[in-house]
Amino acid sequence: MQRVTEASVSVDGAVVGAIGRGFLLLVGASDADTMETADKMTDKICRLRIFADENGKTNLSLADVGGELLVVSQFTLYADCRKGNRPGFTRAGAPDWANQIYEHVVERCRSYAARVEHGIFGADMEVRLVNDGPFTLVLDSEELGIR
Repeated sequence: MQRVTEASVSVDGAVVGAIGRGFLLLVGASDADTMETADKMTDKICRLRIFADENGKTNLSLADVGGELLVVSQFTLYADCRKGNRPGFTRAGAPDWANQIYEHVVERCRSYAARVEHGIFGADMEVRLVNDGPFTLVLDSEELGIR
């Protein structure tokens, strides 16, 4: 996830989603993920207090600042680069299941922000962003003990 001042995603040269201040979420799913995993991860992300308060401390959540969300599917988050020079993607979820998880995350995000935009699952997308900070976090359900 990246805290952004603006972000957009385009497919075939046409913008399909754009936001102002908020989070760009790059979402990958594995076959081991469940809807419960997706709920817990989405809740964790959307409740993170990583916006500055009046004292400049990262103390405010997405809701506190009226932030927006842009959700983009990205199976390449599961790249395995340990062997050779060509990444393997066997840990990424099967497309049908990963799409269900992705769509579920998009819908869950709607309970946290008035504006939720998204890319198109499986499409060749171009993502543009202005990273605020930069502030980028990697959240893994396995590492967080959410699976």
